[in-house]
Amino acid sequence: MSVEPAVRTPGDPQEGGRPDPPGTRSVWAPLRPLVRRLHFYAGVLIAPFLLVAATTGLLYAASYQVEKIVYAEELRVPVGGSELPVSRQVTAARDAHPEGEVAAVRPSPEDGATTRVLLSGVPGVNPDHTLAVFVDPYTGEVTGALEQYGSTGALPLRTWIDELHRDLHLGQPGRLYSELAASWLWVTAGGGVVLWFGRRRARRRIRGATGRRRTLSLHGTVGVWAAAGLFVVSATGLTWSTYAGQNVTELREAVGQTTPVLDSGSSSGGEHAEHMGAGAPAGAPGEDIGLDAALSTARAERLSNPVEIVPPADSSGYVVRQIQRSWPEKQDAVAIDPATGEVTDVVRFADYPVLAKLTRWGIDAHTGVLFGLLNQLALVALCSGLILLIVLGYRMWWQRGRGSAFGRPLPRGAWQKVPPQVLVPLMAAVAVLGYFVPLLGIPLAAFLALDIVLGEYAYRRGRRSYAAAD
Repeated sequence: MSVEPAVRTPGDPQEGGRPDPPGTRSVWAPLRPLVRRLHFYAGVLIAPFLLVAATTGLLYAASYQVEKIVYAEELRVPVGGSELPVSRQVTAARDAHPEGEVAAVRPSPEDGATTRVLLSGVPGVNPDHTLAVFVDPYTGEVTGALEQYGSTGALPLRTWIDELHRDLHLGQPGRLYSELAASWLWVTAGGGVVLWFGRRRARRRIRGATGRRRTLSLHGTVGVWAAAGLFVVSATGLTWSTYAGQNVTELREAVGQTTPVLDSGSSSGGEHAEHMGAGAPAGAPGEDIGLDAALSTARAERLSNPVEIVPPADSSGYVVRQIQRSWPEKQDAVAIDPATGEVTDVVRFADYPVLAKLTRWGIDAHTGVLFGLLNQLALVALCSGLILLIVLGYRMWWQRGRGSAFGRPLPRGAWQKVPPQVLVPLMAAVAVLGYFVPLLGIPLAAFLALDIVLGEYAYRRGRRSYAAAD
C-alpha cells in the first residue's frame, strides 16, 4: 500500500521528531522504525502487484451488472402464464444442442428468468466449463447458448475478467501474483494503521497541510477508513490460494471444520466444487423418476429457488442443491434415489461447522455476491481506495527525494534498536507465519537478504573511502 510512512514522528530523533520524555519510552518506540521500514519496502516492491489486483478486482465487481445488460436476451424473457415441466425444457435444449451430456439444470429462479440447461463435454468448450443453453420456461424456446463457468454461473464476459483477476490468463503460474498480493495486503494495511495511530493527533490533520505532508495525511486517512475492508479481502483471498489456501484447508480438516459433503455416490462437495461430473441425459431408459419428480421431492424438503438439479451419473442418484450465495444464503442439498424417489441424504447449511460457514461467507463477500449490489458497490469503493493509496504512496516516495534524489529509502538498522526480549519472539512469530503463508515469508526473507547485502556493500565502500582518505 504505502510506499513511505510517516516521517518526523514523535520519539524518532532520526526523522526530526521530538524524542519521548525520559521514562516514557514504551516497547512501541523501538518498533516504530522497524514497522516503517517494512511498510516502505512492502509498498515499493509489492504495490505493483496490489495495483493489478485492485484494478482487475474493480472490473470484476462491476461485471455483474454489465453481464445483465450484455446478455439480457439470453437471461430474460417476457413473463408468461405458467411454466413448462423442467423435463420439457431440457428436451427443447437438447433438440437445439444435441452435443455433449446434461451435467445440470438450473430451473428459472424467478418470473421472467430463463432456465439454464448445462451441457458438459461439448466440442470447443473449455473442459472446466459448461455450455449453458437458455430456455424460455413458458414457451420452451431456446434464447441462446453461452459458455459458463463456476458456481455463480459466470458467462463469457465475467469469466474473462475473473480469470484476469485470478491469474492474468497465465494459468496456474499466474495465480502466484494474486496470492502474493493477498499475502502482503494485510501487512501493508496493518502497518499503515499502526503508523497512523502512532502519530500525534496534531500531525494527522489534512487541512492547512501542503506538499508531502498533505499527501501523507490524505494517504493515512484513506488507508485507515479502508483498512477493515482490506483485511477481509486479504484473508478471504488467501482461503483459496494455491499454497496458503492449502494450509487453511489442512487446518480446517485438523480441527473438524470442513464443509459437509452430500452422500450421493459421487465425489462432489465443498465450497470450491463447481460442477458435478457429466450426468446421463434426462429421461434415460430404465427406472428413473425423472427431473420433475426429483425437483418435487426437493421442494418437499424445503429447497426453494434458486436450485440446481444434477442428473444421476454412474451409481449416484439425483442431487438437488440450492445455489443462492446472497444473504440469507441457501446452500441446502439433498440426494434422491432415481428408482424410488426417496431422499437418501440431506445436508443443511444451518448444520455447517462455524469455520465452514465463515469460509462460505468470506468467499461470497470477496466475489461480490453475499449482499448483492451493495456488496459490489462496496468492492468498487474498496478497490478504488486501494488504487488511490498506491498512487499517493508512490507520490510520497517521489516527494521524499525533495527534487535531489528519487525515492530515497529509509535508513537501515531499525531491527538493531529492538530489545532482544521483543525481537526474538517477533522473529519466531514471523517465521511461523511465513511458513503458513509462503508468499509472505519468502519475499520477506529476500527483502532481508538484499538489505543485508546492500548494507554490507555500503559499509565496505565506506571503509575503503576512509582508508583512501588517510
